[in-house]
Amino acid sequence: MHAFNFPRRNPPSIFTAQQRFSFGKSPEELLALRHYRAAWISDAHLGTRGCNAIALLDFLRENDFETLYVVGDLIDIWALRRGIYWPQQHNDVIQKILRKARKGTHVIYIPGNHDELVADFCGAYGNIDIKQSAIHVTACGERILIIHGHELDTVVQNVKWLAFAGDVGYQFLLSLNPFINFVRRRFGLGYWSLSAYAKRPVKDAVSFIGKFEAAVVHYAERYRVDAVLCGHIHSPAVREFGRVTYYNCGDWVESCTALVEGEDGIVAMVNCHLSSVTQSARSQTVDPLRRKKSLLAGAD
Repeated sequence: MHAFNFPRRNPPSIFTAQQRFSFGKSPEELLALRHYRAAWISDAHLGTRGCNAIALLDFLRENDFETLYVVGDLIDIWALRRGIYWPQQHNDVIQKILRKARKGTHVIYIPGNHDELVADFCGAYGNIDIKQSAIHVTACGERILIIHGHELDTVVQNVKWLAFAGDVGYQFLLSLNPFINFVRRRFGLGYWSLSAYAKRPVKDAVSFIGKFEAAVVHYAERYRVDAVLCGHIHSPAVREFGRVTYYNCGDWVESCTALVEGEDGIVAMVNCHLSSVTQSARSQTVDPLRRKKSLLAGAD
């Protein structure tokens, strides 16, 4: 499965780049919206300077979905309490999601910790549902539990002042990203995130992510599902934990990733900082039928 994301301002370059990966397709077919059964986005953090709203807008404009899951932290109410920052692109993201809902996309919004106030309005609003959690059934019959993930973050749940303090430091690192990437573009280099880099070598952060993933999977087992999907920790991943698959759709401040389900029921990671699904992202796919067959064979 291929997924592309190109600047919209230069159509000839679109055709040149896409033709490297698509064979026998006309320009009209290349410009057509790609259709998915479902997509999952998380942690856009609209209302912060670190939000990559333009990349998110491109993803929403260039793809069509039967169901769009917004897996928490769409709007960063924590940041807006400290000061108002709301450029036009952030408003455009909200308008685009609402427009998709009006045109038939079923939007399911699962609030996170940064937009937890939205949880007070759970219910159905036309083609938009606000829920604490949801279960998605893929075309292959795989049941996926959808949660934001903050429910299993002990710092967020028990030491909120520390969570707020950590958020301030994280936002400071994010605020440096635009300047750093402006300089990198001058030298012809690609996108790079200081905040993501700062987290990687820290053993405690790696340990936290591993424990978080295991806790989410353990939490999902009580729902008797095949997989669990969340956001929250800004660390996109597709991993197997025994009989349960762990999905994390990432974020739109560092990784700019989303998860999509094709008509064949296969869930894949899309990286919108790149011109296509990279080989590493392409390997982060799970074929539910193949996985279930291997589990059944192991049970025998």
